[in-house]
Amino acid sequence: MTRFQRLAATTVATTLLLVTLGVLVRATDSGLACPHWPGCFEGQFLPGLDAGYQVWLEWIHRSVAAVIGFLVLGMAALAVVDHRDRASILWPSVAAVGLVGFQAWLGRETVRLGNSGESVTAHLAAAMALVGILVFLLVRASYPARLPGRGGSQRFTLLAAFGAAATFVLLLFGSNVTARNAGLVFLDWPLMSGGLYPFDPSLPSDVAALYATHALHRYVAAVVLVVLAAIAVVAWRTQRSRPGLRAMAVGILAVYVVQVVIGGLQVLTRLSDWSQTLHLALGALLWAGTVALAVASYYAARAEIVSAGAPMAGGPGRPGDDIGVAAAAAPGDAAVAAAPGDAPVAGGTTRATIRAYIALTKPRIIELLLVTTVPAMVLATRDVPGIQPLDWLGLTLWTLVAGTLAAGAANAINQYLDRDIDERMVRTRRRPLPAHDVTPERAMVFGIVLAAISVALMAAFVNLVAAFLTLLAIAFYVFVYTIMLKRSTPQNIVIGGAAGALPPVIGWAAVTGGVGLPALMLFLLVFYWTPPHFWALALRIRTDYAAAGVPMLPVVRGIAETSRQIALYTVLLVAISLVFAVVAQMGLVYLAAAVVLGAIFLWRAFRLWREGSTPEASTAQAIRLYRYSISYLTLLFVAVAVDAVVALPIG
Repeated sequence: MTRFQRLAATTVATTLLLVTLGVLVRATDSGLACPHWPGCFEGQFLPGLDAGYQVWLEWIHRSVAAVIGFLVLGMAALAVVDHRDRASILWPSVAAVGLVGFQAWLGRETVRLGNSGESVTAHLAAAMALVGILVFLLVRASYPARLPGRGGSQRFTLLAAFGAAATFVLLLFGSNVTARNAGLVFLDWPLMSGGLYPFDPSLPSDVAALYATHALHRYVAAVVLVVLAAIAVVAWRTQRSRPGLRAMAVGILAVYVVQVVIGGLQVLTRLSDWSQTLHLALGALLWAGTVALAVASYYAARAEIVSAGAPMAGGPGRPGDDIGVAAAAAPGDAAVAAAPGDAPVAGGTTRATIRAYIALTKPRIIELLLVTTVPAMVLATRDVPGIQPLDWLGLTLWTLVAGTLAAGAANAINQYLDRDIDERMVRTRRRPLPAHDVTPERAMVFGIVLAAISVALMAAFVNLVAAFLTLLAIAFYVFVYTIMLKRSTPQNIVIGGAAGALPPVIGWAAVTGGVGLPALMLFLLVFYWTPPHFWALALRIRTDYAAAGVPMLPVVRGIAETSRQIALYTVLLVAISLVFAVVAQMGLVYLAAAVVLGAIFLWRAFRLWREGSTPEASTAQAIRLYRYSISYLTLLFVAVAVDAVVALPIG
């Protein structure tokens, strides 16, 4: 090991120790034993020998934090001396120094605010961010400064990165339970008051909020268990050439199972000091492990040298780094040096580069998604009476910013995964990757960074429920739709449409902190709108999909069957729009819009079915239906917002 690696390993271990000490301080109520900062008492840095254990525990916690500050400064100095030519080490090391300073400020604020729930959660989040940076530096320093080749598929890296993000969000949910003192609202485990769904409409709002805080933590923990189990299975099946990654993935799952058991023991032991401390210590270790897995997967793929024409892990000719249903590698991930999708990017102007990265996010699609978010937020204000206009505007702003970044992240990763398809389709050949304006790896990293920023903003400025739903929307679009369904079934857009249907649910959660029945109805509305909208487009460009080998419905089942399915789904769509009026207690404005807009949609859909027997006729009608479907969704959601404000009763 180099001296930088040794220092990085020491700093990571010491930081994990600090996190453990921090939760022990919290569990023993030692956080305010030292009322002044940085020393314990005014004019006295070192506690007296007769000070109680709580004073010494808090003092040791602060002292270890100070040691970490010096260690991080040392890492930054070594990065300048030994690795000034490696931006991937130099700049994260500098960022770690800034984060340590911010963490110290948060520590002081936590003392000043009397260990308030928000300050404790922010303190933990910053600590975990520091752990993430330090783990990245430790793993990155283990690989050569100049990697010899582009390496293999990064699909497993995407899955590992999602696992890391899910683990981080779970830590925040757990901290929220502690911050709200909701750890013992249920005294049984794994059930909650004898059931899996403990909510009761008759509960007072403050009690219901505590129930929801604790229950959501358990639900999210169950989802993360599934995610980590999937990562372990995929690693075992596809990472045969990388035994270290396989061992890490399986080890992470094993530690998580232990952590879940310790979480149950927290309840059964009535939040004993040791169970709280061990639970969060294992959580921090899991976060560090998932970050290490994602970073190691990325650099291991890049470090693989591929001889000309030879197959590689995840490339053609053998099961490899693929996380689809079948283990065969996708053409877009064949990282042979001469592959068209991985051709070198020619130099361009800064403005052209910015345009290329913006194009990766597919801005026109994002606009349509955001159209469904704001009306849901307007409607949700009925469930949160008395919300202040400035608060609502702030929530709306951050929800739209984070939602835009999340949609852009999903679209960028989608283009990375589908770059081979895009190159064979006339409609998509000018996208940044087929046009070689951006390298595939940079597109993937860009998408991951956008996703991380979007979830972080949603968690910091909106709420954790909206943040977790945002993460799920990105994951569903990337893994379920793009990787698992798009190339394997003509029902891809039906199931995959769930990702695009989540924005109104996220908007609702942003305002209420939960998910109500009207939000689920809005989800179904967008879910059933997606097939007729997208199949109309697919009818128009069916030859493109056929050339690319994508089993869209018009390619697999033909024009007549696609037209029939469009008509049937339109019937379901209009029916749901009318049911929503009853469920959400909408007024005359929405009902009139739903009836008129739905009637036009039905007329256009059945006209396509009746007249679209020839390719020429079907294309013309499909274009009209596709354009109208956009207007339909926009106007219907505008009607939702207007109706929520105007509130004209029916009858």
